[in-house]
Amino acid sequence: MSDSEHYDPLTPRQTGVTAARDTQERKMPRGMVIRLIAYLVAGHVIAAFLYILFAVAGGNQ
Repeated sequence: MSDSEHYDPLTPRQTGVTAARDTQERKMPRGMVIRLIAYLVAGHVIAAFLYILFAVAGGNQ
């Protein structure tokens, strides 16, 4: 008997290669994490600059 007779496509096998690939797919790529942090920091710096800009402009009235 061959393995193809007992193959069920709806039940994935958890072999070493499949388990390693599964954990790799769940992790975010390192470059994406760095880019996300950089965008968050840059966005907050721009928001702080705009807040200070409007606070100074509104304080002169």
